[in-house]
Amino acid sequence: METMHKVKAGLMRVLGIIIIALFVFMTLIGSYQIVTRYFFNRPSTVSEELLTYSFTWMALLASAYVFGKRDHMRMGFLADKLTGTPRKYLEIAIDLLTFLLAAVVMVYGGASITKLTMIQKTASLQVPMAYIYVIVPVTGVLIMLFSIMNAIDVAHMDFKEKGDVRL
Repeated sequence: METMHKVKAGLMRVLGIIIIALFVFMTLIGSYQIVTRYFFNRPSTVSEELLTYSFTWMALLASAYVFGKRDHMRMGFLADKLTGTPRKYLEIAIDLLTFLLAAVVMVYGGASITKLTMIQKTASLQVPMAYIYVIVPVTGVLIMLFSIMNAIDVAHMDFKEKGDVRL
């Protein structure tokens, strides 16, 4: 259990650093784009693409980060009213459904779309679109890992009180 928490903390730290780096990169590229567009009247199409793809990567990685913290948006109107064993089973079922959704939609579907777009290139950057889409299955794997870790944590909780669960 201790090892799992250390692995999770390490993943969260690395994810946080990557998300911050992407945000800083987007800020710099966005500033560059503003300068080239408004001061030199020469908009940069490369910076436009970089911003779009960086934002997509940041949003997907941030969603995995939020799942890791178990701060994701959820409708807790039923679960938050339960206590004891029923609550534990419901929370574990929610994590397992999240795992299943990430596995099917993000990992399987993301890998499929990544394979399909290997020959297609981006307009300005001229890199394969698969390099852009590869973040979908990567994020799916992260969400799957966090779902398992969260389910294990929840399995060791008592749920004596009603309300939101913080791990």
